[in-house]
Order: sequence, then structure tokens, then C-alpha cells
Amino acid sequence: MPTRKYSGRLELTWTNKRLCLLANRNEGYEWVPPHDYRVSEVRLLRDAALVGRTRAVDSRSSDNLLIRGDALNALVSLSELPEFASEYVGRVRLAYIDPPFNTGQAFEDYDDNLEHSVWLTMIRDRLLQIRRLLSEDGSVWLHLDDVQMHRARCVLDEVFGASNFVANVIWQKTYTRENRTDISISHDNVIVYAVNKTLWKKARNLLPPSEAQRSRYSNPDDDPRGDWASLPVHAKAEKGRRKEQFFTITLPSGRQVDPPPGNCWRFTRTRYDEMVDDGRIWFGDEGDSQPRLKKFWNEVQPGLVPTSIWPYDEVGTTGTAKGEILALFPSVTPFSTPKPEALIERILHIASNPGDVVLDCFLGSGTTATVAHKMGRRWIGVEWLEDTVRDFAMPRLRQVVEGNDPGGVTDLTGWRGGGGFRVLDVAPSMFEESDGVVYLSDWAVNGALAEATAAQLGFAYLPEHPFAARKGRSRLAVVDGHVSVAVADLLTGALGARETLVICATSVDPAVREHVHAAAPGSFVRKIPASILAEYRVNHRERLRRELARSEEPEEVSA
Repeated sequence: MPTRKYSGRLELTWTNKRLCLLANRNEGYEWVPPHDYRVSEVRLLRDAALVGRTRAVDSRSSDNLLIRGDALNALVSLSELPEFASEYVGRVRLAYIDPPFNTGQAFEDYDDNLEHSVWLTMIRDRLLQIRRLLSEDGSVWLHLDDVQMHRARCVLDEVFGASNFVANVIWQKTYTRENRTDISISHDNVIVYAVNKTLWKKARNLLPPSEAQRSRYSNPDDDPRGDWASLPVHAKAEKGRRKEQFFTITLPSGRQVDPPPGNCWRFTRTRYDEMVDDGRIWFGDEGDSQPRLKKFWNEVQPGLVPTSIWPYDEVGTTGTAKGEILALFPSVTPFSTPKPEALIERILHIASNPGDVVLDCFLGSGTTATVAHKMGRRWIGVEWLEDTVRDFAMPRLRQVVEGNDPGGVTDLTGWRGGGGFRVLDVAPSMFEESDGVVYLSDWAVNGALAEATAAQLGFAYLPEHPFAARKGRSRLAVVDGHVSVAVADLLTGALGARETLVICATSVDPAVREHVHAAAPGSFVRKIPASILAEYRVNHRERLRRELARSEEPEEVSA
């Protein structure tokens, strides 16, 4: 009978899976087609504040980064803006993400009631960007409860490949029983995927032995090799065991013993005699006990392979986490879903090393960045909700920098303060939509920046959307944003017959220059002069602060 061939792959489908989502701060999410200009837009990352010790502005991408804005926009910016892409694409060692669980509940600090298809698209698109940022030996740890866990596994399979699934870690988040429900749920899931499982296994770290494990080793016979624990000398007599492993042993007391029924000795007689001569077989204080093998502490591997069940007494509970927040901010209602620092410390210990970059694009109260800072990792934290950044993440991280956070893993890591971080804002969209038509927003192509740039280049300022000025048959487009090929196509498409184009932009995709010249010969692209941009940024920032009525702390230094 001929062999039948099949095609296709196993995948999870959902409503609007082929569409994209736009995050609107006040209106949730909006479905749009993949070719919508706003989908491919790369937002600028604008300096907002500095805390502690940071680098010069031309090296700002190397700082610890607290980014205020939507996770997807921030991730795309890190991947596409040249100054950040060179620093982070393929170089992030660990991504821990704790997104809204989509439980159907309304938490105080965020809306957790997304429809399934919206949630799945939201998490898929962010995982795709995270995958671009991760190093080849990197990993992603996705923290969820049971509501979306099974669906998230399918999405992770699509993004990272089923063969790169590492484990589903069970965290015992509480030890109390909830008697008002059918079954009291006491755990969360942390799903672990590697970029390359083989490389990750070689690079991941073991856990240090616990005090309980160390206490099992002692030295009752004063062996000069130090403390030891004992193991049975017998094993199950499975298929493949040799007949030489069945023999009678005479104990020092003179009593003779055979392997227990269904078992054999682990060694042949010759090997057993060698172990006795080396003092590696223990017969008890009286020399009359079943023989046991001595395993010395100094021969044990330097750590323990992590297990998939993490009990509360090792990594803390949700109650532990809220206590850590209350200790820092006693007058503030605790963040709804904080995680204990010990839990994050274990994840960072296993999956990263000092100096590695750690990413959390659902930062919340700032636990991941806090622990990463104390452990000597570089970090990127992204949080959309301004209130959460203002009330929790920002003041918490400031206290870490100043050495005023005595809780969590401070003693474990020996943290005494230092370092710093840079606060960045995701710029607003350059695009607007009207009656189904997407076009460049007027603020992005006209106004003070466009007028100053036109004067610098000798163009007559003459705003005719999307252009800012004219010089003969040459049109000037000034873009306060990142010009991609898609944006360039929109601008060149608006040119009249035989017109050329000069694009001046805050940030430019390297591929745009050649693309624009081919579309409109004689055209060229350049970055806005730094002197103009610096003055505009100062004025723009002050205007934003007045409009948003933000009240930053006095010790924060304006960037």
C-alpha cells in the first residue's frame, strides 16, 4: 500500500488571527489589517528622566532602561531603532513576562478581561518581538495561571518551536486554603522556552544546595576526605545486569549478606573489593549493617539541577510579595499581583549571569528590574500604565539605587546601593486615521521642528501636508519620528510630477536612503541637525510636562 503524504502543521487558530492589534491607551485594542501603516511604525524612545549614575546621551542605549509605553511599541523600537538594535537584537539573555492573565476579573491596577482572541494576538505579537531580541542561549519565562496556560503553550510552540519547550514550573503561590470555591487553587505556572534548547541547557546555571541538603552529609568515621552521605550498594536486578553482580558479602562482623530479593549489587566482586580497600564502603558503627556507598561532599557537582516544582518556603508567596511592597510603601495600597523577589531571583540565577541583559515588558511594580539590579544584571522594564510606574516601579527602583531597600533579596545578594537607570517614553504615533484613511499626523510633519529645519536648509516654510517646505521643484518633509520604507513610500507617493524630495527625520532606517533615491531620482534623506533637535526636544518636553501635569521627584534629573 503506498505511503500517504500529508501537509500542514498543528496550530491553534482563533478569531482574527491573521489581523494585527493596535493598542490605544484609552480605548483598549483595535483590530487592523497587517498592511496598516501603524502596524509597521517604529516609535521613537524619548528621554524623560535619569536616576542615579547613567551614561552620556550618545551611549544611552547601554543604560538600564525603564520604558513607559505599550510593550509591543517598545519592543519594536528596541529591535528597529539603530542605536538600540545594535545593543539588544540577539543579545537579551532572559525575558521574564507576567502579562495580564485574562482571568475575567477586574484587577485594581489593570483591565484583565480581554477576549481570548485579543489576548492571544496580544501575547503572540509580543513574543515574536521578544524572540528577535533573545540571544541563541536565551530563554523566555511566561508567568500565567491555568486560564490561558494551555493556549499559551500552543502560541509558544509556534514562535519558538515545540522542540524548545523546557519545562512548566509550578510555583506554590499560597499555602492557605480557599474554602469558598470548588477547588482551592494554590499555584501559578511559569512556562519556560529556549531559543535553542541544546545551547540553553549547556549555559543555564545549577541551583546551590540547600541547608537541608548540606545537613545530610557528616563524617562519623573521621574520614580525611571530609563529610559524606551514604547510598545503597544494591540496585534492581534489571535486564542487562551481569551474573558477576550476584555474590555473597561477608561483613566485618562476620555475618554474610546477599542482595535483597529482586536486586543485585551495583558492582562486580572485583570492583566491590577495590571500593572496600579505598574506604568507600560503610558497614555501620558496629560493622554489622548492610553495606552502603560513601558519597563525599567535595565530590558532589557544584549545584543542583532545578526541579519543576517550587514550594512557597523556598521562593515565597503572593503574601510575601505584598509584604515587600508594604515595607517600602506603607501608606499605599499594594499592587494587585506582585511577585516575591525570591521567585524572580531563582529565575534570574538559573537563566542569566551578572552583566547579562534581562527584559520584562510587563513590569508592573518593578520586581524583575529590582532583583536584576541587585544581582548585577542589566535590565529593561516596560510598563504601559503611568500610574503604576509613578506609584510603584519608579520609587521602588529609586530606593534600590539609593540603597534604601532592605527587603527581598537584598541580604542574599549583598546589595548596598549604586548604579542607576534611564527613563524613556514611547513617542506617540506619527499616524492618524480618518474615514478609514491613515495619514501622517500634522504634529509629526509640521510645526516648530519643521519650521526650524526648513530655515536651516534654506527652504521656504510652506506647510502643505505632508510636506513642510519647498525650494523650486524640491519638497521638504520633516518627520519627528522614525522613517521606515513604508513611511518613505507614503511621502514619495505624495510628490507631484518631476518633483524631488528631501526627508529630514529624527531617526532613519538605513534602507530608506537608497529606496527614496530609486523612487524619486535626485531625492535624499538626512537626519535632522542635532542642534535643532536638541532645542526642540527641550521645548517639547516642557510642553508635554505641562499638558500631562506630571510631578517628578526633585532628585530626578531631567535627561
